[in-house]
This record gives sequence, C-alpha cells and structure tokens, in this order.
Amino acid sequence: MNIYLICTGNTCRSPMAEAILRSKNMKNVHVRSAGIHAMDGIPIAENAKTLIERADMPYTATSKSVTADDVAWADFILTMTDAHKRMLRTFFPDEINKIHTLKGFLELGGNEDVYDPFGGNLDTYDQTFTELSKLMEVLERKLTRG
Repeated sequence: MNIYLICTGNTCRSPMAEAILRSKNMKNVHVRSAGIHAMDGIPIAENAKTLIERADMPYTATSKSVTADDVAWADFILTMTDAHKRMLRTFFPDEINKIHTLKGFLELGGNEDVYDPFGGNLDTYDQTFTELSKLMEVLERKLTRG
C-alpha cells in the first residue's frame, strides 16, 4: 500500500507525518510526502528536523513538490488541510477517489485541518508533531485492520 502525505511546502507537517508513519515499519506500506507549493530540495524546517531526530526516526531531509507520477503511485493521498484536498482534486480529477484529508480519511469528525507550525517555535512544532503522532497511530490501526 502506498501512502502519499501532502502539505503546503513539504518542510513541516508532511515530512513529520512521513517520518512518523515510516518509523512504524508496517509490512507492505510505503510512504512519501510532498508539498503543493513546494520547491524541490529545500531543507525541512529545523524544528521539524529536531523533533524527528529526537524520536530517532528515518526521514527525508529535503522538500519535494507533488508530481503526477507520485499521485499515480499512491493508493491513498492524504492531505493536511481541506484546501490541499480540494486543490489536488482539481489538479488530478481522475484520482479524486484516493484524495482525502488525513483526518477525513480517519473519520474523526470536526475540523479536518492539521495545524501548520510554519515559523513557530519548537513548542509549536512539538504540538503538531504530537498531533501527527496520534493521527499516525489511528492510521496504522486502520491500515492493518483489513
């Protein structure tokens, strides 16, 4: 199963989510991340890197933009916000059924956006990292159920 995690710049939320999910070492689950407005090769945010390294997780150190090849590769495309989901569904109308917000895919109800810590301090990033850790636990359960 191929999971593609999407945020805006691929320097904060999606790289953290990718690292957390990848660290679960789920059999036959492959994960990538990208950003809708990302430029390839930009280092991830220092605070995101700090938290990922503290947790001793493998990670992708630089940003990547969304590509049609990766969209085709993915079984599920999980976005950090509803706006990301809507934009991707516009760009890739043939792939609409596999594009969801992360929280919507997990059927958690309420606000479907994951807070963007961009520009915040380490505590701000840690709050998002903690939220993503919980969401990745729910995703792991959902992916391994069936």
